[in-house]
Amino acid sequence: HIQDPASQRLTWNKPPKSVLVIKKIRDASLLQPFKELCVYLTEENNMIVYVEKKVLEDPAIANDENFGPVKKKFCTFREDYDDISNQIDFIICLGGDGTLLYASSLFQGSVPPVMAFHLGSLGFLTPFNFENFQSQVTQVIEGNAALVLRSRLKVKVVKEHREKMTVQNGIEENGVVSANLEKEVGKQIMQYQVLNEVVVDRGPSSYLSNVDVFLNGHLITTVQGDGVIVSTPTGSTAYAAAAGASMIHPNVPAIMITPICPHSLSFRPIVVPAGVELKIMLSPDARNTAWVSFDGRKRQEICHGDSISITTSCYPLPSICFRDPVSDWFESLAECLHWNVRKKQNNFAVEEEE
Repeated sequence: HIQDPASQRLTWNKPPKSVLVIKKIRDASLLQPFKELCVYLTEENNMIVYVEKKVLEDPAIANDENFGPVKKKFCTFREDYDDISNQIDFIICLGGDGTLLYASSLFQGSVPPVMAFHLGSLGFLTPFNFENFQSQVTQVIEGNAALVLRSRLKVKVVKEHREKMTVQNGIEENGVVSANLEKEVGKQIMQYQVLNEVVVDRGPSSYLSNVDVFLNGHLITTVQGDGVIVSTPTGSTAYAAAAGASMIHPNVPAIMITPICPHSLSFRPIVVPAGVELKIMLSPDARNTAWVSFDGRKRQEICHGDSISITTSCYPLPSICFRDPVSDWFESLAECLHWNVRKKQNNFAVEEEE
């Protein structure tokens, strides 16, 4: 039997004790929901709440005396310095889709279930409204919720001929943790887990980009245009949709390849199986370098001899549904993208028989 995507449920082996709360930075409208949620989690549910240190440095929170007793109970961490991957039972996001992408970037391995509240601008990936947050959070803690496993991309960037850097105790000279950095002679290898898309573009150059795309070692095409988007089904409704791609339900195991403004009348977006390995390199005769970004972050230049390898990760992001994966997705299409909104055609008036 083919599994019904709506049948996946959240099941706890033991009751959750720790929760990571991610709040959109520099958004004053989220301060009150953030405080209410943290008070509810700590005082009503006796949970250990993890919060990023820079969130608590907000003056509105730091100077709030009434919030002081709750704040003292928090466990804090810093991105790129502290590893909390094995200490979190589930995640609550307050903000827009960017908060979910940020949560994904914090976990380069297994990701705890994520409950995302729509308090941002778009909200395609954030199905929960904050009005009834107490009952909704309680249902999640009790394990009464549907799940959608959003596949991620495992991306490996190999750069040739770089300047040698010394690493001591896992920290580079510039103070950046090198947990995802491997050293080889004349090579730099970096790995990323990507929820939406990998974007390769021409950067500041006025020339067309020329990049070769390989699938399982075979050259399938050369992209001549502004670039190419390699996206997950979750990312198919983001940049890829703006570039003319189809929208794929997150339960479909696939990778989408979408050109950005290709100089070709026949270059359609294509969908390939989730198990393939893609490799993107500058064409040997490319006039300029390319640039790559991962979910809009870690943007860097790609030169001749560098390569970007992309496969489906074995660590998906479990996203908690408001209703179920199918209903939530079509509701997001209607609410956020106004999919197929059109004035209805009038029917023919039935003439009365004489």
